[in-house]
Amino acid sequence: MRFAYNVFTYLLSPVYGLYWIFRGIRNRSYWENLGQRFGFGCPKLSDGCIWIHAVSVGEVQASAPLVNALADRFPERALLVTTVTPTGRTRAQRLFGDRVAHCYLPFETPIAVNNFFDATSPKIALIMETEIWPNLYYACGRRLIPLILVSARISAKSIERYRKLLPLFRETLSYGIIIAAQSQADANRFEALGTAPERTSVTGNIKFDIETDESVARDGKALRESRFADRPVWIAASTHDKEEEMVLLAHRLIQREIPNALLILVPRHPERFATVRLLLERMDFQTVLRTADTPCNSDTEVLLGDTMGEVPLFYAASDVAFVGGTLVSVGGHNLLEPAALAKPVVTGPHLFSTQEIADMFAKVGASTIVNNVQELAQTVTEFLANPAKAQATGDKGLELLLQNRGALQRLLDLLEPTMNGVSTYPPSKTTDNA
Repeated sequence: MRFAYNVFTYLLSPVYGLYWIFRGIRNRSYWENLGQRFGFGCPKLSDGCIWIHAVSVGEVQASAPLVNALADRFPERALLVTTVTPTGRTRAQRLFGDRVAHCYLPFETPIAVNNFFDATSPKIALIMETEIWPNLYYACGRRLIPLILVSARISAKSIERYRKLLPLFRETLSYGIIIAAQSQADANRFEALGTAPERTSVTGNIKFDIETDESVARDGKALRESRFADRPVWIAASTHDKEEEMVLLAHRLIQREIPNALLILVPRHPERFATVRLLLERMDFQTVLRTADTPCNSDTEVLLGDTMGEVPLFYAASDVAFVGGTLVSVGGHNLLEPAALAKPVVTGPHLFSTQEIADMFAKVGASTIVNNVQELAQTVTEFLANPAKAQATGDKGLELLLQNRGALQRLLDLLEPTMNGVSTYPPSKTTDNA
């Protein structure tokens, strides 16, 4: 099966390359370091490194406490963060600066994978959440590189897809992998796919260990005072195509009840900033761009967040937070960022990418799920009109976050023997797997 899989990856690689080239027509950042996606131009880390893979912005943000802890504990060891998206790369650079090296994760062809490993020489690999790449994992096994899935999860729906490829994934998951699962249910599903029970632990979700610097709340307050004065403010963050229009229709309804309400609109992907700006013009909204760095006057209806990495700041400057990717079938984004700032959270019904956390929020009343434009408008209006209710709801979210912290420490405890040079491979797992 591996031979067939490798043939497939080589046949697909031209399509993969064309995909990134065409994406770069709209957003030139997709052309930067394009060779790394095929294993060329990766950082030369000949002394070995600690490798952390985080697909995009959300995973990079969630990895921050782990990366910082590893940098503090092992200052002699280089850190490498890989991402798939340019937005993830930008976020990593903003968060970590020169403390870490960065490159894009290579495509799954054996040549690209081997080039990546030859250049970066990882001593240990930590993969955020569940990114299963057979050839990357196979290379870790062949090179005896300990591999840990951090905050690992598999949904009941996904496991059926994995079972169809079980011969390939069973081999992949047998190479000394440590599973640091989010929940017992996730651990059970990984074991059903072939992971060893003795190397499968429940550590929780590292996202609850989100780091929110005190300066974020302070800077958010300052931004509000300088740009919005005392106006009621809500944010729609990480929004997607077709979702922005629903948000703006809801804002019109909110303005009927609260005429001076201001919306901060932050699209998920920077290549869509111009498209959303045209949508605002077409719908006749008085708009100020964040990049214009000018105050919102009394006529301003929308602040368009056309910058990267400022969502936490915008959450801090708002009264109510709508988390995007939920009114359209994307699956949702990070609910914990606004909760860390004690903001009441509003979402649409499409939460499958963050279902466990969303269910926890709903159970304690820390979030409100809306199904359409009218419900979104009504919910936001109620929170803006009732600051005490908004604060009480936001406090529930913050309390939930604080109660579930500790996954990072449990993960570090799990990693300690491996980081100190103790192999995760049982005696039967040697280079015979190559």
